[in-house]
Amino acid sequence: MSNPFVRIVEPLDPKQPLKKFFNLSKLEDVRYARLPFSIRVLLEAAIRNCDEFLVKKGDVENILNWKVVQHKNVEVPFKPARVILQDFTGVPAVVDFAAMRDAMKKLGGDPEKINPICPADLVIDHSIQVDFNRRSSALMCIENFLLQFLLFQWGSQAFKNMRIIPPGSGIIHQVNLEYLARVVMDQDGYYYPDSVVGTDSHTTMIDGLGVLGWGVGGIEAEAVMLGQPISMVLPEVVGYKLLGNPQPLVTSTDIVLTITKHLRQVGVVGKFVEFFGPGVAQLSIADRATIANMCPEYGATAAYFPVDDISIGYLIQTGRDKEKVMCTKKYLEAVGMLRDFKNSSQDPDFTQVVELDLHTVVPCCSGPKRPQDKVAVSDMKKDFETCLGAKQGFKGFQIAPDRHNSVVKFNFEGCDFELAHGSVVIAAITSCTNTSNPSVMLGAGLLAKKAVEAGLTVKPYIKTSLSPGSGVVTYYLRESGVMSYLSQLGFDVVGYGCMTCIGNSGPLPESVVEAITQGDLVAVGVLSGNRNFEGRVHPNTRANYLASPPLVIAYAIAGTIRIDFEKEPLGINASGRKIFLKDIWPTRNEIQAVERQFVIPGMFKEVYQKIETVNESWNALDAPSDKLYTWNPKSTYIKSPPFFDGLTLALQTPKTIEDAYVLLSFGDSVTTDHISPAGNIARNSPAARYLTSRGLTPREFNSYGSRRGNDAVMARGTFANIRLVNKFIDKQGPQTVHFPSGETLDVFDAAERYKQAGHSLIVLAGKEYGAGSSRDWAAKGPFLLGVKAVLAESYERIHRSNLVGMGVIPLQYLPGEDAGTLGLTGRERYTIIIPEKLKPQMNVQIKLDTGKTFHAIMRFDTDVELTYFHNGGILNYMIRKMAS
Repeated sequence: MSNPFVRIVEPLDPKQPLKKFFNLSKLEDVRYARLPFSIRVLLEAAIRNCDEFLVKKGDVENILNWKVVQHKNVEVPFKPARVILQDFTGVPAVVDFAAMRDAMKKLGGDPEKINPICPADLVIDHSIQVDFNRRSSALMCIENFLLQFLLFQWGSQAFKNMRIIPPGSGIIHQVNLEYLARVVMDQDGYYYPDSVVGTDSHTTMIDGLGVLGWGVGGIEAEAVMLGQPISMVLPEVVGYKLLGNPQPLVTSTDIVLTITKHLRQVGVVGKFVEFFGPGVAQLSIADRATIANMCPEYGATAAYFPVDDISIGYLIQTGRDKEKVMCTKKYLEAVGMLRDFKNSSQDPDFTQVVELDLHTVVPCCSGPKRPQDKVAVSDMKKDFETCLGAKQGFKGFQIAPDRHNSVVKFNFEGCDFELAHGSVVIAAITSCTNTSNPSVMLGAGLLAKKAVEAGLTVKPYIKTSLSPGSGVVTYYLRESGVMSYLSQLGFDVVGYGCMTCIGNSGPLPESVVEAITQGDLVAVGVLSGNRNFEGRVHPNTRANYLASPPLVIAYAIAGTIRIDFEKEPLGINASGRKIFLKDIWPTRNEIQAVERQFVIPGMFKEVYQKIETVNESWNALDAPSDKLYTWNPKSTYIKSPPFFDGLTLALQTPKTIEDAYVLLSFGDSVTTDHISPAGNIARNSPAARYLTSRGLTPREFNSYGSRRGNDAVMARGTFANIRLVNKFIDKQGPQTVHFPSGETLDVFDAAERYKQAGHSLIVLAGKEYGAGSSRDWAAKGPFLLGVKAVLAESYERIHRSNLVGMGVIPLQYLPGEDAGTLGLTGRERYTIIIPEKLKPQMNVQIKLDTGKTFHAIMRFDTDVELTYFHNGGILNYMIRKMAS
């Protein structure tokens, strides 16, 4: 059927009649001008894609009627303009596509129907680890990831509409911001708003440029690539009003950490946040992108800054084609999507409005275990010392009072040093959150210059590193003359990727590890990242703080987190002078003057015009060109997954889950870092035993991230986090109780025993189950372990969606109920009654072997999600649909 809104199609420029757009202003509906700008993007996509099949006129009406419908859990479809993937999540996506082609062939269909329809970009940025520091050759060489890279090259040739950005080019979100983002698409004869979903939760960073985007699970992204719309509940939109001007010593990092804590308190999970107010005009695009980047940390779906003249100026600054930029502005003006933040008459309706006066923001960090736990820099010493003795938890390490001042002496490279609680052993300027922002990066460089000139140094055992988000950063650091000073303090460029922020921090010196272990010390990592969950940064740093790049350097120089910068010096120079932080901290005016001089369009053009060809090692790879992937049975990196084994065209009737055991019982805030395999593979783990059985030595284990294409490794690494807190076990660690035998086993080994005996499994959890990065293996792993359902108090949005995508049932306690109020110990056996006729968010009955019965909400939120469940998951659904 033709689009019923074709009447509002017209050329943007009468001189180019073939370049058209849907002119939303011609809807002649007064509701449009009151919609939040983020909702207008959803509306335009619905109108443009309306075919009365995937997208219906009723969906358009629901979006137009957002002010009334927003509270009613109404489902609407959304077809993003494009998909973006990073390599860790891209490997399983390409592996799944290859396996889907095999399954399609077995069902008698055409394998080449399995092909991206929606444009997809894959940026290789996670396959980089800081193996060595204080040298520019610190990143892992391409040979370590040869099989994955050959898979990517095969995919770029076998699949249409897939572009690969080679390793060493930059961090996915910065490359997206500086190069890939269009703001307005010009495709297939139409102009329309750029929008994107990505397989990384920090895809939201692009919201800072006015491109609506958010993270989805890998399996959901694969469906979008195959032309399917995202089925989403029309969200509430929280208006976040920014007022005032930041103080001179405050950075964008301080602002985002303040906003993160504030919005966590407000409660924005599952909602859009849209920024407005005159304070927005005081923020650069890099500042806005920093705020939008940490959207997952405050729990929202998106953190949107509508496009304004500053956004348009950024496109020109970063070397975009000026003619296209002018078309972008003209289009946005025509459809009422160009914002003037100083004009309050443009302010739309919001679900609720909260405010922040930027002048009230103070320098701060977040930690020691969660990004929302903001601590003013002036309070850091006191706060850490309180955490030392506090009960084990997000703000406690439960160290006995008589051990708070323990000191361990050690020798490093022939010199004697001391470590204590609070000693900094990792200092990393890393992550998309901050390295895309010239103000904080140049601020770090200027601070380093002043520190070196003042005679300050960083202790040699501290693992320092600088991993920018793109080559542009290195360019302006070098041209401005600060790069050499960063290097003198140990902050050499070790590569372009996420590195320390995702756990690729590499090994610490053995003498440092021995000292930490000997004294049972709470050692510290300080990083300019967005995640500091337990066990993520490094196994030996129990406390990890998020901080601005200048503060990362300051704490590296101090060597400890237990310092009051206002009262205590950073150090004493050779002439005996005490140097305080205030003596070397650059002013906002100093930073802006350098930025205006050195961050120029020419450097962006020079870096990005050769981004796809600059890596000679990548160019030299020789990938196969067959339409079906040739699996290597000897590979321990890439393996055909079992997800489609036994798949038939006929649907199976969902069955009641009978007498399931509880594999694990959790409290609140179990993150995808706890669930999904990440970081190094421990030598005593099930994954290590598997790799050893395949003839590998520990040095060859590599990381879980590098082996995401092998389900046998990833299943064994599920719930393998060393900081896992399972209520069945009296200590942290990746173990559980196998109840039939009473033995304490590694989680995978227990799951295998249950599976061999034919027992189903479930998981019990508290609030915010699955918080953190979007990790498809956080759903795939439990599925492979035999987990049929999760029963939790609440879920992070992306993880719940991923569970649905794998056919795992997300159950939620009724309001006011939890494991405690119901008297659940987790040692019971659970029968979950699955009725023949299902409907979204229906209550289901759960019977225990103790005789107790209660009800829970089955969190299939839409009819589409129920369709996925009936098919055994979203990918099974897509294969059946295309095969038929």
